[in-house]
Amino acid sequence: MLALKPYAAEQAGRWDAVVEHARNGNFLHRRAYMDYHAERFVDCSLLVERRGEAAAVLPASLHGDVVVSHGGLTYAGLIATPAMRAATTLDAFAQIGEHYRGRGIRKLVYKAVPHVFHATPAEEDLYALHRLGAQLKRRDLSSVIALQEAHEFTAERRRAVNKARKAGLRVQSGGDPAAFHELLTEVLRRHAATPVHSLAELRLLQGRFPGQIVLHEAYLGEALLAGVMIYDFGRTVHAQYLAASDEGRRLNALSLLLAELIENVYADRRHVSLGISTEREGQLLNDGLVAQKEYFGARAVVHDFYEWTL
Repeated sequence: MLALKPYAAEQAGRWDAVVEHARNGNFLHRRAYMDYHAERFVDCSLLVERRGEAAAVLPASLHGDVVVSHGGLTYAGLIATPAMRAATTLDAFAQIGEHYRGRGIRKLVYKAVPHVFHATPAEEDLYALHRLGAQLKRRDLSSVIALQEAHEFTAERRRAVNKARKAGLRVQSGGDPAAFHELLTEVLRRHAATPVHSLAELRLLQGRFPGQIVLHEAYLGEALLAGVMIYDFGRTVHAQYLAASDEGRRLNALSLLLAELIENVYADRRHVSLGISTEREGQLLNDGLVAQKEYFGARAVVHDFYEWTL
């Protein structure tokens, strides 16, 4: 027997326990991460109980008469423990629809968790959405390296890495993100963009997840040439931010840094995610950006968005 409960702050411990044991959750779905910018969103998350025990959670935010899972996260959806099976997931979605319809919600935008971030298979939610008539409305293309399968750098990328090593670049990890954030901001400004996180927010999140949000940097002497901010989810690690200075690009500092992470630091993991290379809600592929990732042996994994009219 399933029951739904709207999330309340006093349930944070129960929520995080679900995420910890979930088949498709990671620290992005813990309340300490979700709530760092809670003032920007109207939370309408749900907790699913099975026989009185918390079995799943749905991170969600309210945007007028539309619910998104979740507006502040790249992906979320129904974060489910092994207690949730196919039939119980169908039941959960039926109750989710009934709950939101009762609140006057017109539509649910569902940002499914890509399979490379699953601990074990967990796509009962996609089947439930299909049964309920939800439509695939957006598909972003991300690039992922399967570390335990055959993957190769291109000859050109290998030469770039060797060139950077000969230049005497130094790689280090775990530093304060101030200099990197400044570099990242400068790089993104050229593309009329800004970092998703402010420096203060990055420091806050690093403090909350010190072993899981880790900065890796490449230096020549005291000059920062490149950096990669890694989100470590255990089986899979994700490059949340990458940036290189003009001198760093000339010396292939980012190539060296990524090679070090792929071949040494995280070589025992299942996947390295290098992020999306699409724009305009998936309708435009940045050919140059995706090619840079493919040079390291990465290939495509999609981030899917569904719309469920309630």
